[in-house]
Amino acid sequence: MDIIRGGQITEVISIGFARGDMFLEGIRHCIRECDIQHGVILSGMGTFDKCRVHYTTFNGLPPVDEFVEIEGALELVNITGHIVDGDPHLHCTVGDMDRTWAAHLEDGCRVLYLAEICIGRLDGMPMTREVKHHGIRELHNTRK
Repeated sequence: MDIIRGGQITEVISIGFARGDMFLEGIRHCIRECDIQHGVILSGMGTFDKCRVHYTTFNGLPPVDEFVEIEGALELVNITGHIVDGDPHLHCTVGDMDRTWAAHLEDGCRVLYLAEICIGRLDGMPMTREVKHHGIRELHNTRK
């Protein structure tokens, strides 16, 4: 376990998505456009008509993931995660009236009506992601 201290939220950036926008691709565009090195997702919600996620299906090592493409009227209830070295690692809860998925967000999620996300820029945060065990990219304190 690494405890990483020292950063500050120095700016809050909100993104508003419209019908037909690609969600994760748009977040990546904002990260590049706003030059976000490190960040944290403060809040997010929306609707999708197409969503692509993956989740783990095995509790041993190495991890085994299943990728799912979901279509229909979907609610994005929650999104959380970090941006580290300009790379978003985001998890979400998305569902319809019959099913719910809690999973890792992938490219290919298309906004149905609208979506919004709020990112806190973290400056002075001494962190990176490193492949440590069995190919898993873990947060690492760069001050150690």
